[in-house]
Amino acid sequence: MKDKWRRLLAEGQNSLDMFEHMSSMTLDSLLKCTFSCDSHCQGKPSEYISAILDLSKLLVQRQHYLPYHWDWLYWRSEQGRRFRKACDIVHEFTAKIVQERRSQLNQQGSAKNHTENLEYTGGYKKKDTDLIDLLLLSKDENGEGLTDEEIKAHADMFMFAGHDTTASALSWIFYNLAMHQDHQERCRAEIRSVLRDEHNISWEDLGQLPFTTMCIKESLRLHSPVLALTRYYSQNMKTAGDCIIPQGCLCLISIYGVHRNPQVWPDPEVYDPMRFDPENSHKRSSHAFIPFSAGPRNCIGQNFAMAEMRVVVAQTLSRFRILPGPRPVRRQYQLVLRAEGGLLLNLETLDESNKE
Repeated sequence: MKDKWRRLLAEGQNSLDMFEHMSSMTLDSLLKCTFSCDSHCQGKPSEYISAILDLSKLLVQRQHYLPYHWDWLYWRSEQGRRFRKACDIVHEFTAKIVQERRSQLNQQGSAKNHTENLEYTGGYKKKDTDLIDLLLLSKDENGEGLTDEEIKAHADMFMFAGHDTTASALSWIFYNLAMHQDHQERCRAEIRSVLRDEHNISWEDLGQLPFTTMCIKESLRLHSPVLALTRYYSQNMKTAGDCIIPQGCLCLISIYGVHRNPQVWPDPEVYDPMRFDPENSHKRSSHAFIPFSAGPRNCIGQNFAMAEMRVVVAQTLSRFRILPGPRPVRRQYQLVLRAEGGLLLNLETLDESNKE
């Protein structure tokens, strides 16, 4: 992505749509980490990439058109047929990967021996172990593994839930840093003080970026990629005021509203990373900040996402200055939080001569 940005800037294209570039980058990263697949989707979109993007758009369009909530009508519509075709492409891609990897495991011998070959001392997997490997090697207490269908379902879920949300989060992070140059410069100074090698960042480096992490969290508060979540009541629940919510109900929780509660967040519309300074947050409820949901059914990929965001922000700010774009940005509420007409920001390359 950084190479593409340098090329576009050299050609005189200074305004870039963050959503366009972040979506292809996060999808590229997830394909690598999930399937060990070098998709090259940042240069030339594949059929698989196009299918995933199409499914996201079709899902939102179906939600917003009430007659399409009726399955009988939807699957007979042009959009329904497009949805089925895109699903087939995605499922065939995943099925092929799973079948090929299972075949490789069978050729290498038992799953147990393969696991031993993959492990470091202490039980940690080698860096080239991806999600498919972990799913194929997983066993329950009876020694039973997952079926191919279960593995495909897990992989597809990780792909769908993991790329668009992170792309949205990163786009809004760069927007907020563009609008607050003082915070951006402080992040850049912190990043440069930590990175021993500008071209690489280690796992240990991520833990030494407290202010950058605070900026990421404050952006997630103001512009959470997911705007709401639901919970099913498995039993009657008594609430304040002696109200009873009956078993079987669905509760919709507004993440947008929780993150803007003025009783918890003074001046909630103000971007202030210091809210997440340990001194300011230790008395705050753990459920006041829920960009990844909360409780036993929270986001399984939140640690992956936070690490990815730190890496991308660090690598980007060490090379580029992010500036406000040519037009005002307006929020657009879709499957994830987007911006009307894209989120355009201006970029400047930080060469050795102008690095501070």
